[in-house]
Amino acid sequence: MTTIDLNSDLGENTPDRPVSDDAAMLRIVSSANVSCGFHAGSPEGIRETVLAASRAGVAIGAHPGYRDYENFGRERLDLPAATLQAHVEYQLGAVWALARSAGDAVVYVKPHGALYNTMAVDEATASVVVAAVKAVDPSLVVLGLAGGVALDVADRAGLPTAAEAFADRAYTPAGQLVSRKEPGAVLHDADLVARRMVRLVQDGVVEAIDGTDVAVRADSLCVHGDSPGAVEMAAATRAALAGAGVGIAPFVAAAR
Repeated sequence: MTTIDLNSDLGENTPDRPVSDDAAMLRIVSSANVSCGFHAGSPEGIRETVLAASRAGVAIGAHPGYRDYENFGRERLDLPAATLQAHVEYQLGAVWALARSAGDAVVYVKPHGALYNTMAVDEATASVVVAAVKAVDPSLVVLGLAGGVALDVADRAGLPTAAEAFADRAYTPAGQLVSRKEPGAVLHDADLVARRMVRLVQDGVVEAIDGTDVAVRADSLCVHGDSPGAVEMAAATRAALAGAGVGIAPFVAAAR
């Protein structure tokens, strides 16, 4: 049976800024990208998400971002390389410790927001983040945008990699994500999202925003936890994949 991973960005809630239904998403996804606290979330909330993911048998990934709580980590920051590396290592350590206290482990890293998008096109930024991951644990899988620079940098550094596609985001004809600042960048129609992901898994293509087809090979599909209708989109995607004979399983073989 063909299988695919389904992931979501979780652990991002705080009492003053609830953004996702982690409990519901953890009943659907196979991997959880858990916030490390810099762009969103609180220590106690992140700990709760890690514990819940472990109980649900969902693979735990660290989701580090820029230190930019005000903008949810979605604005690029110009940081010295040493500062960025320290920030990433610090964040990985936080979720690593919480996973260990839950009797589980972090098995992959997926950077968040502007850091993720910058790494997909900027080799210098990707190299700094990859160096941080390698320094903390070279067995961690780097999850990055399919076709992006970050995966090449991680591979050259000897780190395991996995390619990601986005269920709820529009693509450019070049295979990049359409900027959130552009209209139509974020998708909300659960049925449309589900159909797009079945086609991606079966045929290796996704329709770009201009109507052309873009080749995308992915090991994991993401539905953002903070997107409106996220639970419905994730559930519809999982159901549609199951209906097409596609199983859902963590992309990290050692996760379970």
